[in-house]
Amino acid sequence: MLEIIPITALKDNYIWVLKNKKNRHAVIVDPSEHEPVLKFIKTEGLIPIAILITHHHWDHVGGIAGLISEYNLPVYAPKKEMVKGSTNLVAEGDIVNLPELNLDISVLDVPGHTAGAIAYYSERMLFSGDTLFTAGCGRLFEGSPEQMYRSLSKLKKLPDDTLVYCGHEYTVSNLQFAASVEKNNKIIQKRLNTAKQSRKQNLPTVPATLKIEKQTNPFLRCEEKSVIDAAILREGKKLTNSIEVFATIRRWKDSF
Repeated sequence: MLEIIPITALKDNYIWVLKNKKNRHAVIVDPSEHEPVLKFIKTEGLIPIAILITHHHWDHVGGIAGLISEYNLPVYAPKKEMVKGSTNLVAEGDIVNLPELNLDISVLDVPGHTAGAIAYYSERMLFSGDTLFTAGCGRLFEGSPEQMYRSLSKLKKLPDDTLVYCGHEYTVSNLQFAASVEKNNKIIQKRLNTAKQSRKQNLPTVPATLKIEKQTNPFLRCEEKSVIDAAILREGKKLTNSIEVFATIRRWKDSF
């Protein structure tokens, strides 16, 4: 049986550990630091077998060196990015075979946050890095609005019951922005209240289903009239397509 555990790191990062509860084998996703991972591995008596990296930013790769100095691990990383310590470069169409976890994980190209970002998907689990956040999306550090819009549109097509495991705990601030975009969206307000209560108890708000993301994440709702109207009001001019709507609300979020 598979269990997915978040390890909190740095200020608001999540390092995800996929653990086979029967044989104790484990895979680590986006280790920003090595110390908390090593502590968790030893406390739980786990046998790490691989590291998966979604993009090259330091707060997702900072723990690689410390982990591979302790364990001889393959490191899967984006083919289009330079990640020190990587051993297996992957891109869309590739499959990461993890027989110890009885998993075959598909790689998806999702440029936007970075030029070569990837996501990992298997059995209704999506490890989206900093591309798709709960109620938000990543900043456009290297990619264009069109690239990010198309990447999110790709992820949006996954099954509604897909669980989104993203790289940061940003849900409350993202929902506060979403509420300013769609002031009359009651589902956003309800989700925001629930997220605030969870954070008061120091509980994670991640993962979330893709279904609730489609209902509350403005970056997945660029075809909705309420989001289009808010973007037009913000921009002060007519917007001709969904990419322009996305670009407007992304700029809006950058200064929110």
